[in-house]
Amino acid sequence: MSEAALKTREQQESLAHLAGKYLTFLLGEESYGLEILKVQEIIGMQAITRIPRTPPYVKGVINLRGKVIPVIDLRLRFNMETVEVSRKTCIIVVQISKSEASVTMGIVVDEVSEVLEISAEEIEPAPAFGTQVETSFILGMAKTESAVKILLDIDKIMSEEEMAALAKNAG
Repeated sequence: MSEAALKTREQQESLAHLAGKYLTFLLGEESYGLEILKVQEIIGMQAITRIPRTPPYVKGVINLRGKVIPVIDLRLRFNMETVEVSRKTCIIVVQISKSEASVTMGIVVDEVSEVLEISAEEIEPAPAFGTQVETSFILGMAKTESAVKILLDIDKIMSEEEMAALAKNAG
């Protein structure tokens, strides 16, 4: 086996644990995927109560069946421009884990697409952009028939400090 083929095989074996079902969604023209096991539910946009002195990407909190949960705008978290809320805009309720802490929170996305079964062969490692670009929250890139989807590690979207602050504000 050639060295290149061996390296490719090693990469695929290291990405094999990423294979599975992903909820795909859009932010602008880009398609992203979240591990389905992290997703609790998808809800329509609703009134969000702002929390003073929080970063711009923290939209505030919502009351989800008696539980107050923080909501972040993924567009703003990724330094994308804001857009008007449309009828397709929704909140994906996810479970995020950091150390021993686990937080339920909502992420605002432009549109939910579908649930896809993604095999290890369809996943490539996240590209390296050098030390200037933070990509630790990208699990990998899924090559599907229609497009490349960016697979997100939702647990790494926020730092430990940001998570602690969100959990404190949500109550």
